[in-house]
Amino acid sequence: MAYQAGGQRPAPRPVPEKLEAQAYLQDYAALVEAVPFPSVVLDHRWDVVLANTAFASLFGGVGPHPTAMPGDNFLRFVLFHPDAATVLGDHEPSWCLPMLAHFAAAVERHGHDHGLQAIRREIAQDPIMEAAYRHGLPHWIRAVGEGAVEPDGAVRPVLHPDPRWGATDCRIVDETPRALREMDYTRLTMVLRESRRPAPAPRRPRRVRRTAGHLSVVPAPEA
Repeated sequence: MAYQAGGQRPAPRPVPEKLEAQAYLQDYAALVEAVPFPSVVLDHRWDVVLANTAFASLFGGVGPHPTAMPGDNFLRFVLFHPDAATVLGDHEPSWCLPMLAHFAAAVERHGHDHGLQAIRREIAQDPIMEAAYRHGLPHWIRAVGEGAVEPDGAVRPVLHPDPRWGATDCRIVDETPRALREMDYTRLTMVLRESRRPAPAPRRPRRVRRTAGHLSVVPAPEA
């Protein structure tokens, strides 16, 4: 079975109702586990359905968090975990802003979903992230282009705790088969490249509060 990364979950892990779908996922877990690169299956809330050992190894050094462990909900980890930037390089432009853009699209499709609404409330509680979500995203998307938002094919930096990988890049590949798509699941694999340099010593800096009302890479909206 694929390793279910992360600490204690705040809610039960999503499971399909149909026995046939459950059996498919059990077999699919073996396939995910066989992949040498970090690979994860997510539902439309970014709750982790399956994750392999390589995924757990990439995020093995992050500290505990009640709601934002990478093996529980990947969106929450990217947005809210104070250790996210120690694993996800170039955190704001390469990871945080694209995820915010995907989240905005998901809210449009599933506006009444309680899980998504809970994340939306947490975003609203952070003035920096709320300003980026409400005002900065359109400016950022125009600046970088729509292609920067799509995960499939994106090349993004990571800081792997294993010195054999170290500070490197990964190409995100969408490997979602029809059966998973029908369950409203998505499978993403992070294809790691050869290390550019050793990973920095493990550290867990807390998120620094900025005085600006927007993320540092998001231009302030025009008056």
